[in-house]
Amino acid sequence: MDPRIYIKIFFMVLITFIIGCSIVPFIRGVAKHVNALDIPNERKVHKKPMPRLGGVAIFLAFLCGYMVFGEASATMNSILISSFIIVLTGVVDDIKPLKASHKFLGQLFAACVIVFYGKIIMQDLSAFGFYVDFGIFAYPITLFFILGCINCMNLIDGLDGLAAGISAIYFATVGIIATMQGKFGLDFILTFIMLGSTLGFLVHNFNPASIFMGDSGSMFLGLIIAVIALLGFKNVTMTSLIIPLLILAIPILDTIFAILRRLLKGESISKPDKFHIHHQLLNRNLSQRATVLIIYFINILFAACSIIYVLKDAVLGYISYGILLAIVLVFVFKTNVVFDKSVKEKILEKLKK
Repeated sequence: MDPRIYIKIFFMVLITFIIGCSIVPFIRGVAKHVNALDIPNERKVHKKPMPRLGGVAIFLAFLCGYMVFGEASATMNSILISSFIIVLTGVVDDIKPLKASHKFLGQLFAACVIVFYGKIIMQDLSAFGFYVDFGIFAYPITLFFILGCINCMNLIDGLDGLAAGISAIYFATVGIIATMQGKFGLDFILTFIMLGSTLGFLVHNFNPASIFMGDSGSMFLGLIIAVIALLGFKNVTMTSLIIPLLILAIPILDTIFAILRRLLKGESISKPDKFHIHHQLLNRNLSQRATVLIIYFINILFAACSIIYVLKDAVLGYISYGILLAIVLVFVFKTNVVFDKSVKEKILEKLKK
């Protein structure tokens, strides 16, 4: 492979890392000035008011990276416009919390720009000898995918460095796969400038954090993660569909479990609670840092399985995925991620019968 590719990757990550890391102290001061603070309550883990708006630092580093390494196109214009909408929605919410419906409208508007202006659409799928053309349903399916990624990252952002670290693992994994496969398109550029931007923020966000990314950051990361995944759907195969999802296995599973948990309790699926995967680990007397590192490790294992699946041995990749998913499901049943104690006892009684 041309060594200039590796040099380009190095500078994409380095420059955005330096910009992201350098701009955070300024954003932190702005957050305090406009009172964009995350106030502690019984559901939250932190004990003192924390400045938010960290997502603005990630976004600005991303913009600088694009100006240096990106190329203008209608597709890129749609990504920039959509990103601005989602970050603006998040900034407003970080300063003065929006109603869930209003925040959703901002997310939907941003997703519509990607789909209808950028024409980044999940049009068809081929796998296991089957071919499916989504036809007119391609638009709602793509919108659902983007909104799902945005809200997955929004929900997982509950501990210092958790969402940023998971995102960095995703960007690094996709970047490695793209590089090894010789794919150097727009998704390649986005992946590495986002990796540097996110790592630069993580310097200030890892426990003990001095700033939170807020909704401006978690929703922006979710949007770009969705876009990078969708850019791989030009010739859609099961591989390009599953790999991005499995790299994000923990936030996706955590979102699914949260929805099931709230439905079983007869609660709104948007109601916040303290039963997410990271909360269950904290309940086992683990520190914030240990909890986050454990989740990082699990995500790295899923990422390694993805690299093995794509670049080495598909069968070994399947086996590795299966083992990891089985471990996660055992953990789920032994905790209150989905079922509380009374529900689990009823299920066990029925199984015994």
